Amino acid sequence: MKKKSYDIKSGIMQKLTPPVLFLLLVVLLVNLVLYQFFSNVYFSYDQANIEPNSCSHGYFRLGILKNCLPWLSCEAMKREVRKLKLVGEGAVKRVFLSEWKENKVALSQLTKPQLEEDFIHGLQMLKSLQSKYVVKLFGYCEEEFMVLTEYHPFGSLNNLNDILNLPKYKNSNTWYNRFLLAIDYVSIIHYLHNSPLGTFVMCDSSDLDKVLSQYLLTSSFHVVVNDLDALPLVNKSAGQLIKCGHQELQGNFVAPEQLWPYGKTTPFADSLMPPYDEMTDIWKIPDVSNFLLGEVDGSDLVRFHLFDIHVACKKSPAERPSAQMVLDTYRKILASLVRESVMPRTKDML
Repeated sequence: MKKKSYDIKSGIMQKLTPPVLFLLLVVLLVNLVLYQFFSNVYFSYDQANIEPNSCSHGYFRLGILKNCLPWLSCEAMKREVRKLKLVGEGAVKRVFLSEWKENKVALSQLTKPQLEEDFIHGLQMLKSLQSKYVVKLFGYCEEEFMVLTEYHPFGSLNNLNDILNLPKYKNSNTWYNRFLLAIDYVSIIHYLHNSPLGTFVMCDSSDLDKVLSQYLLTSSFHVVVNDLDALPLVNKSAGQLIKCGHQELQGNFVAPEQLWPYGKTTPFADSLMPPYDEMTDIWKIPDVSNFLLGEVDGSDLVRFHLFDIHVACKKSPAERPSAQMVLDTYRKILASLVRESVMPRTKDML
């Protein structure tokens, strides 16, 4: 009897072993793949954010066009671009939703003749800094003060909460997607601080709304910088620092070094105002990121992990981290948070 019972158990084990081993193997492989993916999540994100088949400098591709075309000239813009409606207006430019060969585009035109210098500076920066971080340029006409760029229907980052609160995008309103937008923003600051032309500072940034208005939210939920009119160059090796405008800046949003240092007893004078560098952009990163993270499940946990780097951003200019250090920290925290949220689920499969 004992031998017969042993033979039955042995037979059952032999039948069960292959399926159990196969299941264990599948679970282990899934864990390995997930671990590798989420350990390097920020690298794959960066690669996805790089435009495939980008055109050479001075050329663009739009819509269903397969070939890259040269930036449109004055003649082509006057002949082929049709204005539809006004969609935005700032101190320097009016922006019109327009149409070019059945494609929606954004046409910017100068508002006031006395701001011609700012308009031309913004155009030169737009031409020189074309990249995945900057809105696409399609054409320009200096003599008529017109610039043609890619149209983004979501508009500026000021509209982020309104867009994500729409039923259509409810599933996109997560801490993960919002954190990616913050990484986009810091990536742009890093690019401007380390551009091929040198170190540029985003000077149109006296308050949060002003900062957000300089950036566009794309339909694929990325961020690109749009307004480069106030973008002075810092060259520390040559002793070249900057001042954001010639008026007194006030408020908690601007960096301390941008405030008048001599008190109320001494009237503001631009000639006495000390210059500063790109670290003013670093000071503002925590405030912008706080807005981008919003008030969704998990956003407070992200803020908790960002606490130390954000405290560092609020130190004296010499003690603040570089944009590269902030970006690296953001990416590491993203990878860590995603891994922590996913790995417990895979363990439950074992």
